[in-house]
Amino acid sequence: MIEVIKGDITTVEVDAIVNAANTSLLGGGGVDGAIHRAGGKEILEDCRKIIARQGSCKTGEAVITTAGKLPAKFVIHTVGPVWNGGNKNESDKLADCYFNALKLAVENDCVSIAFPGISTGIYRFPKTMAAHIAVKTTVDFLAGTDKIKQVLFVCFDDEYEMLIKTELDLYNRSHSR
Repeated sequence: MIEVIKGDITTVEVDAIVNAANTSLLGGGGVDGAIHRAGGKEILEDCRKIIARQGSCKTGEAVITTAGKLPAKFVIHTVGPVWNGGNKNESDKLADCYFNALKLAVENDCVSIAFPGISTGIYRFPKTMAAHIAVKTTVDFLAGTDKIKQVLFVCFDDEYEMLIKTELDLYNRSHSR
């Protein structure tokens, strides 16, 4: 049900890929820029409609758009927290990103979803902590639903791939007793 791969999230064939977006939803660097470039103008047009309706997407929230030219059906945009030392509820906000993305996936009949390392790039969230939050939140969510059949953690680098695999192993060992 949960897999870890190293690669480019814009090439993954799942119902929904998750975008580590910024509050404007209008594209940026890293994963966000790659998704907007690969998906084309349809994604940006949908994002503009959302912004016109609600003003912005706040940290921890998630919204859904078309996937444009991507092999996925949808892009779920979520705004991860910028790391400020851990004293501004960054961990809770990151958990909200995963929870709200999974909730939107279920609400839109997605059975497969792919996550990048939300906030682990320019937002400087410590990767070890981010991997723990990603795995724990996802596993806890999946325990309450049978709708999602596949979750992919698509890792950009070897370090985050190893951290996610380690967290999954720790979780599996602690729950197999």
